[in-house]
Amino acid sequence: MERRTTEPRPGWQRTVEEQGLIYPLTRHPDGTLRPYWDESAYYVFTLDEVETLEEAVEELHAMCLAAAGHIVAKDRFADLGVTDPRVVAAVTESWHRRAELPSLYGRFDLRYDGRGPAKLLEYNADTPTSLVEAASAQWFWMADRFPGADQWNSLHERLVAAWREQARLLPSGAPLHFAHSSADELGEDLMTVAYLKETAEQAGLDTDWISMEEIGWDTLSGRFVDNRLRFIRGCFKLYPWEWLTTDPFAGHVLDTLDNGGGTGTTMWIEPAWKMLLSNKALLAVLWELYPGHPNLLPAYVDGPGELATGRGYVSKPLLGREGAGVQVHAPGAPAVVREEACCYQELAPLPDFDGNHVVLGAWVVGEEAAGLGIRESQGLVTDDYARFLPHVIL
Repeated sequence: MERRTTEPRPGWQRTVEEQGLIYPLTRHPDGTLRPYWDESAYYVFTLDEVETLEEAVEELHAMCLAAAGHIVAKDRFADLGVTDPRVVAAVTESWHRRAELPSLYGRFDLRYDGRGPAKLLEYNADTPTSLVEAASAQWFWMADRFPGADQWNSLHERLVAAWREQARLLPSGAPLHFAHSSADELGEDLMTVAYLKETAEQAGLDTDWISMEEIGWDTLSGRFVDNRLRFIRGCFKLYPWEWLTTDPFAGHVLDTLDNGGGTGTTMWIEPAWKMLLSNKALLAVLWELYPGHPNLLPAYVDGPGELATGRGYVSKPLLGREGAGVQVHAPGAPAVVREEACCYQELAPLPDFDGNHVVLGAWVVGEEAAGLGIRESQGLVTDDYARFLPHVIL
């Protein structure tokens, strides 16, 4: 693994915008616009490194599924902060019927420097973003700059294949709606949903799209409807389940939830059981089930424990995006148990490449590793101001 600098392509901003990356720049607190898509540098991996990462990702995914099954079997929802009996019942049924429910993709965030095993930082299997830049923009960058090189990137083909394979599980006779929140000011969610909608169409599915705020409720039929008053029978939503089950319409969601078996009227993708994989408490359950595993970091939900006297630790809210609420506690700092529910994970500082702190985003489609995206940040927490850099295999 190596970081190399290079000259950006002439007109790079317009190029990546035309390829679907609609926000290539990020506005920083001082008001300046700086590249989010950053092709002034790139990362190089050997084939052996990528194959090792692929194996680790698929093993981690299998372990996460086992941990999810453990949470359901042992009724450990309280560790995840899930206490509403109706939500527990919905997730439990969804888990038991998972073979009947479409499940598309997820992203592991990993600490990796090329010199030791990758370490799992977290797993987002419900609403992961940075997909367009990983699947599309960096692939076309490679074709322009390094024709004949390779890249860990089969995302597009695997997404299309996954939709085609799982089409039999979708409700028939109605389009599959794709929904994002109109409150997304950057356009990241819209961009991601638009790309996933395109992959579904390439798989032969009939699609439509809508914002979450436009979804209506028909009191006569007791069903969700779109802005043309058509029943919404299947919907891919880039909208977290923890919001979907606590918003004002949460009761309707749970009343009409199609978890397979034909008992409900609306099937949501990702399915409800993905709540188990996008909660930071999963990290503590994994460490409990697989202590000492080379791809895991010690993690707990009841406090930092011995982490405070060791290498330091990071406290992470159980639910959150883009590093929100993450606090770094250096070695020797007093143990602090936060008021909000958190996961306490051993500190594993992100590797430093020329002053840039790097996190790998390794994608899973279905059950298989499918690609890599790389983000850099100035600090130890990868936040809204991180940059995305492409990579090649040489």
